[in-house]
Amino acid sequence: MTLQVAVIGAGYWGPNLVRNFLASPQWRLAAVCDLDEVRARAVVGGTVGENSVDIETSLERLLARDDLDAVAIATPAHSHHGIVMAALAAGKHVVVEKPLASSTLEADEMIAAARDAERVLMCDHTYCYTPVVRRIREAIHSGEIGDVLFVDSIRINLGLVQPDVNVLWDLAPHDLSILDFILPGGLRPEVVAAHGADPIGAGRACVGYLTMPLPDGAMAHVHVNWLSPTKIRQMVVGGTKRTLVWDDQNPQQRLSIYDRGIDVDLTARTADMSDRRAAGVSYRLGDMYAPALPEREALAAMVTEFAAAISEQRPPLTDGLGGRRVLSVLEAATRSLDGGGRLADVPPTPPVAHWADSSTVVAS
Repeated sequence: MTLQVAVIGAGYWGPNLVRNFLASPQWRLAAVCDLDEVRARAVVGGTVGENSVDIETSLERLLARDDLDAVAIATPAHSHHGIVMAALAAGKHVVVEKPLASSTLEADEMIAAARDAERVLMCDHTYCYTPVVRRIREAIHSGEIGDVLFVDSIRINLGLVQPDVNVLWDLAPHDLSILDFILPGGLRPEVVAAHGADPIGAGRACVGYLTMPLPDGAMAHVHVNWLSPTKIRQMVVGGTKRTLVWDDQNPQQRLSIYDRGIDVDLTARTADMSDRRAAGVSYRLGDMYAPALPEREALAAMVTEFAAAISEQRPPLTDGLGGRRVLSVLEAATRSLDGGGRLADVPPTPPVAHWADSSTVVAS
């Protein structure tokens, strides 16, 4: 069955959605909606005949159409709540660009509305659909790297200083959504600490550091930066068995898996605890290998997952609850930043029963 979709927003991200919906056999792109008709027509290009795409400048008129199964929202974050709520009220399934909303309060209303309308609410956490992140998730969930000890993530470049959000809200949602996807049980820190700096006087943090304790004594650290002349996108996941290094700037070897680490034997018998720990430490220097990974566009996998979730009446891999967990960390980071880096509590995301299943929806 081919589903019909409309893309709302023809700005920065909308054209990417348009291209992937047009290329997907599961979807027919029926319309593009934007207040700027000229921009919307430019995004659609020369599609004609059976592939013709309507141009809409009225959201109300678009949502009143009875031929649409779903909408994809690529508008500024502050507009997500209103558009999503209107789309769900009109009976449409929804996928929305990150972040899901401007607050957890808005996210809760959106999640509840999707449940009541019996419609899929999906967050476009694009990186989660890349082959490398899927492989990292597999390595963690299968036990290949053992228990997670630490995660270090760096996302820095000479980027656009946003007029309405700081660097944590702009860039960290990528890293947080990846953590939510790859960690067993999802992203559920109890506290978070955030530090930021505005050395250029932009009026908001342009350099940010985020630290979160993870279960069993592990730690996650995220560094984001708009001011770096060098572009680095790297994540290191250290485990008790192996360590993963993801370098997104190296397409020839995006993922490296190291059989190296530290083993601690606390059964070593010495009188002094410090000597005991020293005696029980050994270093493991094994091989490194780089698994072969396909090169395919993440958005193509995302639109396929959106169609599958609708057809199978199940939560998508990056559902509204995942988007809400990311928002809860960002809100706590803001409180920590305002408090000079003090630890801020992260309230847990309440479970919500999926409309097609009586069981509780948890992180996939």
